[in-house]
Amino acid sequence: MKIDIKSTNLELTPAISTYINEKIGSLERFINISEDVKTGETAPVEAFVEIARTTKHHKHGDVLRAEINMKVKGELLRSEAKDRDIRVALDTAKDIMERQLTEGKSKKQTQSKKGARLLKRLTSISPMAWFGKEK
Repeated sequence: MKIDIKSTNLELTPAISTYINEKIGSLERFINISEDVKTGETAPVEAFVEIARTTKHHKHGDVLRAEINMKVKGELLRSEAKDRDIRVALDTAKDIMERQLTEGKSKKQTQSKKGARLLKRLTSISPMAWFGKEK
């Protein structure tokens, strides 16, 4: 997974950079990486992380923001969180992104199972019963 980090109005220290790489890198286990049938290559996964100080003159309240944009198989997923501490904001944004990844995965699995049930039901009855002529 490729992770791009951008900081706005905030100093990006090596400790914060390492923390971001660990947290966002852990999301890779939720991504179902499959190979393209024609080329045999895996689709690249990119994560764009932006950490920012929303204002320079406020000192109280939620003044730090973490935003994660992820490109997974051509689909863009986005999460954002604000907090006093940048690590808490990153954790919240990561949890939102994790939820989006697992919901998308379970939705696709549900749709494929539903299609398989329909196919099984249609093939298990005789063709004459499809038109209501067999009793």
